[in-house]
Amino acid sequence: MNHHPQRYARVLTIAGSDSGGGAGIQADLKTFAALGCYGMSAITALTAQNTVGVQGIHAVPASFLKAQIASVLDDIGVDALKIGMLHEPGIVEVVAWAIDHYQIRQVVLDPVMVATSGDRLIAQETVQVLVRDLFPRVTVVTPNLDEAELLLGQGIADAQALDAAAQGLLAMGAKAVLLKGGHLQGPQVVDLLVQADGPARRLASARIESRNVHGTGCTLSSAIAAHLALGHPLAQAVELARSFILSAIEQGAQVQTGQGHGPLNHGFSPLAMRRLAAADQA
Repeated sequence: MNHHPQRYARVLTIAGSDSGGGAGIQADLKTFAALGCYGMSAITALTAQNTVGVQGIHAVPASFLKAQIASVLDDIGVDALKIGMLHEPGIVEVVAWAIDHYQIRQVVLDPVMVATSGDRLIAQETVQVLVRDLFPRVTVVTPNLDEAELLLGQGIADAQALDAAAQGLLAMGAKAVLLKGGHLQGPQVVDLLVQADGPARRLASARIESRNVHGTGCTLSSAIAAHLALGHPLAQAVELARSFILSAIEQGAQVQTGQGHGPLNHGFSPLAMRRLAAADQA
């Protein structure tokens, strides 16, 4: 018998809850499970939400967010962290504290700032604290075009403008940026991965027609975090995560869930929980 201690690859999501199950921590936990990781959560806000929209938001106090994080990490530990909706400066400061205190090395920041409807979800003051406190601390930032435009204060008109925009985000202190070009028109979706200490990678794929794209950004950032927890380097983690999300969109395109923008099919091909040697640090 093998008596060497084992553990799972552990991923924590710090994000908002989506009562409709398509985005937020619900999408994150489904993604971690589908990719063979052990998922944990610290909730920043509760939402009353479905496929049609958000009907209400109930914020969690910063002190209780800190209690959730400490409870989980003091006991279980973590290999990678995914950060989603952070609505006010005190919440951002708690997350920065956690990264430092627990020396979390693999961190994916999905800067949730603009709803699918175009509504801003975050105050300008919080944006400034997010950039100052989190950009230098995280492995990669994964904005969509709306979020990148808000961060940069300028428009991004076409795929040619992605390079300058991504470099602009690096200049704001990020170590790496995955700029998602899905909101641009055209038959292809072009994303751009730039790293402060490495070459840029342009990732293109055919656009999949589907109205079920609620939670796409949450799912992609979670998939990157899961692959980082499993030990993949960033560029490979991004490519594997992109492959997962393209299949999840394709496999869920023909299904109707609710009256609006439905979820992806996170469970199209779930993996068994991956066991690592307890001594390994992924």
